Formats: sequence, C-alpha cells, structure tokens
Amino acid sequence: MAAPVTDRIVIHADPATVFDVLVDPAQHSLFDGSDTVRGKVDGPPRLYLGARFAMRMRWGAPYVVTNTVVEYDEDRRVAWRHFARHVWRYELEPVESGTQVTETFDYAGAPAGRLYRRLGFVRNAEHAIPATLQRLKVLVEGRAAVAPTR
Repeated sequence: MAAPVTDRIVIHADPATVFDVLVDPAQHSLFDGSDTVRGKVDGPPRLYLGARFAMRMRWGAPYVVTNTVVEYDEDRRVAWRHFARHVWRYELEPVESGTQVTETFDYAGAPAGRLYRRLGFVRNAEHAIPATLQRLKVLVEGRAAVAPTR
C-alpha cells in the first residue's frame, strides 16, 4: 500500500485566513513549492466541494490540468485531484499560536500509484511539500500582519 507524503507547519494566522488562500486557485502559484504551478486558467474564484478548476502547469513541458475538489470542510479541510486520481489535501487545525496546516500527497487511490515511487513523484512531493508549507506561511503571515497602532 502506498504511504501518503505529509508534512505540517504552524502559521500565525487564524484558520479562516489560511483557508481563504488555499481555496483561491489564483493564489496557488504563489505558494507552490514544486515550482510546477504557473497559474489559474479556468474555474471559480473560490473553491467548493465538486468545483472544477484548470491550472497552467510546467514539469518538463507546459500543460494544463483540470482538478476537482473532492473534500471540503470550511476552514478545516480542502482536497482536490485530477485524472490521475492522486489527492492533494490541506487540513487546518487551530492551535494556540495560530493554525497548524498539514499538507498531504495521497496517491493510494491512484491507479498507477504503485509506480509513483519509481517515477520520482514521491521524491518530488517529499521536497515540494515542506517548501509549499513554508511559502504558504510567508504568504499568509505577510497578509495577516497588523499595522502597529499609534
């Protein structure tokens, strides 16, 4: 059985602020640690369960991929997958200092999942997920910063 790739980070912002970034496909390229997401092509401005959205990508060559949101719990969880059926999932949990965000690359349900390790997909996710979480942290905390009072 394929073990999912997962990592987590604490972001000093409330879950709603973090979630708003995750469910806006136009912002995905700003925090993508794999450097493959180039920008939104089509889809709603805010994701919801069943939403479909197309992203411009580049891994070796440019391409477009259409994703479908398969899990959605406002301010708690969002996940999507495309034709290959592996899932990218973000889970948010309030903690004392903000929000713990867990990102998971779950390829257990992918028909070709048993080949993912040999194809380098697992190794790529092991490097990309920590980078994504760090970029998400910088992005969200930069927006959540409050100007000093006078």
